[in-house]
Amino acid sequence: MKKVNSAAGIDRRTVLKAGAALAGALAMPGLLRARGTPTIRVGYWPISACLPYYVAIEKGFFDQAGLKVEVQRYAGAQQITEAMLAGRCDGCANGTGTANQAIGELAQPGLLKFFCSNPTNARNVLDEIIVGADNDANTIADLSGKRVAGGPGIQNMTLARTVFERAGAKDVEVVELPFNQHVPSIVAGHIDAAYTLEPQGTIGRLNGSTRVLETGVIAHYILGDPMAPWHGGAASLTSQFLADYPDESTAFIEAYRKGVAYVRDNPDDARQYLDGYSWVKGDLAREVPISGYTMYDEFTPESIQYFQDFFDLFSEAGIFSSPLQVAPMIYAGGAA
Repeated sequence: MKKVNSAAGIDRRTVLKAGAALAGALAMPGLLRARGTPTIRVGYWPISACLPYYVAIEKGFFDQAGLKVEVQRYAGAQQITEAMLAGRCDGCANGTGTANQAIGELAQPGLLKFFCSNPTNARNVLDEIIVGADNDANTIADLSGKRVAGGPGIQNMTLARTVFERAGAKDVEVVELPFNQHVPSIVAGHIDAAYTLEPQGTIGRLNGSTRVLETGVIAHYILGDPMAPWHGGAASLTSQFLADYPDESTAFIEAYRKGVAYVRDNPDDARQYLDGYSWVKGDLAREVPISGYTMYDEFTPESIQYFQDFFDLFSEAGIFSSPLQVAPMIYAGGAA
């Protein structure tokens, strides 16, 4: 396995505050990069959604393209976005929250371009509501008045509150917890349920402590169709890198595409690469659901509209400082 550079971001309250502070002082950070063959600094969050990135590294797809890729590991999507704003990182792998990246885009317009999304729904499972194995709830509405958890960060907490509300769970107390604390917190009785992301549902199922109440809840309650594509995470490159290094950018995206194709064609074999980059291994790696993936040239008008509907939720909730259009943020080939 290639060496991973641990580069957890500075803890700030929101990406927006970081972007406002950094956007002016660090304008055009690409000008400070050494010319010649660049090292492409790509951040990732150690989760299963990044699988095409792990595969592309371990199968040598980047090496075969003559690229030098620095693998940067971060604590979460907010830290990755901060690093992109600061010019410490040239892009990110799948699984990086699109709402977090959107806040970075609002802070520094033209910051990035999405080139691969990892849409999920009731079939390509990522998001779900879990409860204790002996909990008698049959629907999310049955959790009214309970103490429940959402995940870390503004994207996850906004989604958790909205899902519980729209699913009819009234007067719930939503607390913020890291995803890896959801199952143990339910077992300990600290919370009754959680809006969580895989592999938490699989962990609880395998050890018999929790069960999944409903999957694909963002597609269902945010987008209005359990099978709609929720583009909650995506891989991107900064517009600065795309402009400075168009040939290397194209080569990187095509090598990444090979990783996506390998995951699609060989999902069981690809799972082995979760070990080492993420903490998903063993029986869990064999059982955890694998996200779907959509390259930039595979988007349909319908899929883009669902992506826009997701962004509109954050605009309407006041999380985004202004409305943001998704379509211009999707890579179109060539320089940014």
